[in-house]
Amino acid sequence: MAQNLQLEGNSLPLEGIRVLELGSFIAAPFAARLFGDFGAEVIKIERPNGGDELRDWRKTRGQTSMLFRTLGRNKKSVALDLRSDVGREAVKKIAARCDVVIENFRPGTLEKWGLGPDVLTEINPDIVMVRISGYGQTGPYKDRAGFGSSAESFAGLRYITGEPDRPAGRAAASMGDTVAGLYGVIGALMLMLQKARGGRQEGPQTVDVALYEGVFSLLESLVPDYDAYGMIRKRTGGALPGVVPTGSYLCADGLEVVIGGNSNSVFVRLMKAMGREDLASDASLLTTEARSAREEELNGAISAWTGSHTLAEVLEALDAAGVPAGPVYDAPSIAEDRHYLARGMIQTHEVVVEDKPEPIRFPGVVPKIPGHEGQVRWVGPELGEHTEEVLRTLAGLSPEEIAESTADGVRA
Repeated sequence: MAQNLQLEGNSLPLEGIRVLELGSFIAAPFAARLFGDFGAEVIKIERPNGGDELRDWRKTRGQTSMLFRTLGRNKKSVALDLRSDVGREAVKKIAARCDVVIENFRPGTLEKWGLGPDVLTEINPDIVMVRISGYGQTGPYKDRAGFGSSAESFAGLRYITGEPDRPAGRAAASMGDTVAGLYGVIGALMLMLQKARGGRQEGPQTVDVALYEGVFSLLESLVPDYDAYGMIRKRTGGALPGVVPTGSYLCADGLEVVIGGNSNSVFVRLMKAMGREDLASDASLLTTEARSAREEELNGAISAWTGSHTLAEVLEALDAAGVPAGPVYDAPSIAEDRHYLARGMIQTHEVVVEDKPEPIRFPGVVPKIPGHEGQVRWVGPELGEHTEEVLRTLAGLSPEEIAESTADGVRA
């Protein structure tokens, strides 16, 4: 199917692609969401009793969380029990008409259900399978349970995150899962491109993504630095070792600014903007090693300057000087920022939170492809909202068979 796609005016790049999502929580749903954002038809299979557990995460009212509404956007929800014969047979029929399957069960689970790569490839030789798990499909740890949190720890990210005198910290978002989702999409698109070029390999077309490997791949020279210099990176708060000056600084109005002045030319411009010509003209500071040795002095000078100006004044001065800087934003600041709005990164959709529709602001689509912009056509659906449609049109089930598959009372 991918071989015949051609971009036309205002079309979405992945129109005509059909994706089957067998995952839950974050990694596989995030990957499938990216396909949906750019026009693919995404069919999400959920447990009839409760659905994806994300529906219940981080909410204080209503029945469905905004996290699920965000990750479930542009998807069709089909309620099927993969542990039942009816559910598995329906999934096989749907997979026969899909281009990509994305799953994030523990290795061996799909095989146990008779839905492994060999089975699905026999049904559909062109299907691409994206398999996301904690430790990958091979290796001595493959059978271990793995969430993004343990992956971030195993990969080394948690060890270097946080303040030096406190336990390991974390980013307040599921970075391990989302990074794995990105790699899963990249891998799937590479196999689809290979096929489109006539270079298809024999056997199952499988993308094997381990959560920890996605995180580890982001840690730059963590291990090479250890081998080359004996350096074991530690927790350094908001600073990066050897990257000076950079970090978060408090302004006179109690707001924070992050400044990146760690290249030679930017460092000079930063010092001049601060009125510190003595530091700007100090040739001995034009190496990363020298600035690192005087980190406390330089950060003290920057803090003294930002502490005597408001955030707006600091940003205006640094913008004029060409120094990378940004405010430390919270959710209300982001939702109202004119640049976010101009770029379509804040989009309002009507959502029933409790009893009636409410305007809720959601994140937009990344990346921007001029002329072929991704779209949020709808936010995460109700559980089983598309069951009857999908089972009838793709699985070819009769009304009686559909009724049997939804006998627990989930709305079809």
